[in-house]
This record gives sequence, C-alpha cells and structure tokens, in this order.
Amino acid sequence: MSTVFRAYDYQRQAIEWILDHPRCGLFLDMGLGKTVCTLTAIETLMYDSLEIRKTLVIAPLRVARSVWAEECRKWEHLNHLRVSKVLGSPEERRQALKRRADIYVINRENVCWLTKNFKWDFDLCVIDELSSFKSPSARRFRSLRRVIGQCKRVIGLTGTPAPNGMMDLWAEIFLLDNGQRLGRTLTGYRANYFHPAWMSGFVVYKYAINAGCAEVIRSKISDICISMNKRDYLDMPERVYQTVCVELPPAAMRLYKEMERDCLITLGENVVTAVNAAAANTKLQQMAGGAVYAEDDGAKAIHDAKLEALAQLIEEANGQPVLVFVAYRHDRDRIRKYLGSAVHELNTEDDIAAWNRGEFPVVVAHPASIGHGLNLQQGGHIIIWYGLTWSLELYQQANDRLYRQGQKDTVSVYHLVAADTVDEACMAALASKDAGQNALMDYLKARREELKEVEEL
Repeated sequence: MSTVFRAYDYQRQAIEWILDHPRCGLFLDMGLGKTVCTLTAIETLMYDSLEIRKTLVIAPLRVARSVWAEECRKWEHLNHLRVSKVLGSPEERRQALKRRADIYVINRENVCWLTKNFKWDFDLCVIDELSSFKSPSARRFRSLRRVIGQCKRVIGLTGTPAPNGMMDLWAEIFLLDNGQRLGRTLTGYRANYFHPAWMSGFVVYKYAINAGCAEVIRSKISDICISMNKRDYLDMPERVYQTVCVELPPAAMRLYKEMERDCLITLGENVVTAVNAAAANTKLQQMAGGAVYAEDDGAKAIHDAKLEALAQLIEEANGQPVLVFVAYRHDRDRIRKYLGSAVHELNTEDDIAAWNRGEFPVVVAHPASIGHGLNLQQGGHIIIWYGLTWSLELYQQANDRLYRQGQKDTVSVYHLVAADTVDEACMAALASKDAGQNALMDYLKARREELKEVEEL
C-alpha cells in the first residue's frame, strides 16, 4: 500500500534546489530522503513542466536493483512512474532499454557498456553516489564525461563528496558543470589549488592543498551544491564512538614487528612475503586481525586476541543484535568458526528482513557489500568494526546503515584496535579525513543559509 508523501521543510528545499538548478549536487546525509526528493523533482519536470521525457539513474548495483523502484511503489504520488532496470546479462540490459519507461536505472559498472553500445538520448542523468566517480582515470568517468554534456539536466547525489580530501571534488564537479568552476583538467586544478607534499625526484606521491584554497573551492561550487546534515534536521538519537584497545600476544607481536621490518615472516612451512610497502600494509592489517594469507596455502592464524574481544562485546550486548564489519574473508570465516551458529550474513532480501525483525543475533559483513542503500536500522543499534577500512566513504556509509531515520536507540560504534599496529594509523586517518569533509559540508550549508537571507531581504 502506497503512502502519501508529506515533505519536511528541508526536503522541500532539496526539491526546489533541483528544480531551480539544471545541474546540481545534493550532498545529503543518509536518511534525509534524497531518493524521494529526486524522484519528486523528476515527476514534476516530467509531468508538470514537461521539461524532460527520459531519465537515467546510475547507481551502485544493490541500489539499482531495488531502491529506486521501491521508492516509486512506496509513495502515492510516484506510483505512475515507470522504472526499467538495465541490469543482468547484455541481452537483458538491451531489452530493458527497449521498454517504454520514464526512468532507466543502471549500475555504475555498466556505464561504459551503455555509452559504447547505445545512443545517449537521456534528458536527465542522476548519478547516485556521485563520489564513486571521483577518479578521473577510471573508465566509468571517462565514458560518462563524453556524453553527459548532452543532458539538459544532471543531478549528483552523495553524502560523502570528498571522502579522501578536496582533490576528489574535481571529477565529481566536472560531471555537473563540464569544468566551469574547478577547471577543465585535473592538472590545472592541482596546479591552482595544491602543492606537492611528498615527492621523490620528479614523481609526486601526495599533494596538499594550499593555504586558503579549501575556502576558495567551497565558494566556487556553492552555487550549484547544497549540503544537509541529519543532525540539523532529524530528531536522531545519540551516536557514540568507542575504541577497544586489543593487546596482541607477545609471539604475535614479534611476528608483526618482523613483517614490519623485513616484509617477510615464516609460519611453520609457510612463507609470507610483501613485495612493496602497500602489500606490507595489507599484510600488517591482516595480522592485526589475527590471520594472514600465506603464499599459496590460504590464511594462517596468528592470534585470537580480536576474536576474544569481539566475543566479550557480544556477551556484553546481552542478546541485542550486533552488526560486525570485517576487512577480509578470513576474518569472516574465523568469526563464524569462533562464534558458531549465532553468526549470519545478509545475502538476500529475506536475510535483510530477518535482521530487521531482530532474528539474527550477529551479522558479519564487509562494509562494501552493504555500504549503500540498505535500511537496517530496525534490526539493531550496535556496530563493531573488527577490521578497519581506510576509506572514509565506506566507513561512513556502513555506519549509516543503522544510524538513519527510524532508529530509536543510541547507536554504539565500537572499533577493535590492535595496540601498536597499523590499526592506530587507520583510525587517525579516518578522523582527519572526516574533519576535512565536515568542513566542506558545513560551509555549503552556511552558504545556502546566507543566500536564503539575501533572498528574503
């Protein structure tokens, strides 16, 4: 049964922003309803003003499969919108594009296929999770930039516009304005606003933003990008972050230090090596979790310290459902073996429904597998990060599976951090990136309020 949509004030602002700005970015927190706002604007443009006739939505696969069509079924004023899912095999995708529909939804992995094999005749393109197009060297970005200028309108949706810093913004904003604000090339953008922070010879490994340039960049995009944070608009419960320090056993720490020093350790008859610094970092992160992949013989256990800490936290939850995020398959497998039948995964829609009914005491997942589009807030309010991620976007999106509209309890986010290991550096990186992104979101919010005051005068 469909529901009558009664927009909140902030949702009306978002809808009006889309209608007033042919090319715009909506940087909205999870749970603020960016999908229904976008669909409402599409419906108006399609059936009231008759400005557009055909819309393409590019989204993460799981979101493309269900979210956009479900939102149309959920809300009464959107029931008449016809959605065709351009998913599956090439033949299934071709048939979906032939169907008469208002909105065609495709997963971002098939953008290259679409632009190569079909005429681009979409009036409006919606990029759901715009931040997944942050890499200008990615094939999906290069394919989309060639055709997106033909659209009358473009909408970019994300809650994490700059997950790894302001450098990420160039490609995202380019898809919205074809380089009008931040320049036509990444090279020019870097030269204008950044300087080398770490280099060897002529090779630059890391750039840092010039003093005062973050403010300049925010100002340049503020006329087309709007930001909204759930803390400003929703009556949300508290969210509490806690770090649980885990001491590795002496033998495990000796192995860890050996890998850190020599990029090589011996485990019985198995040798574990790392060919470069990046590979060494991966091995060290695995070892902090308790196991490491050997050369050709699967994962080798090193310690159970994190497993013991995890079991303790689950015991303290006293039967309340717990969502556990892991970084590697062997983390998941060892947790399942250690905790037994209490552990489940979210592989199907039925699994998700069971979690939301409170039937799964422990769910283990990789953050990338449920990072977008899933509503899990009905099933629990406790998150435990067994294995950390370096991606701020994945981190925030994963936490927002439980911390979103409809959550009634304080959300507790625990981090199992192995002392004196790469875990500590990972936590520090997440904290510093979050600070930079929050500055961007707060600026765009303040800028919007300033413009609103001017209009009222």
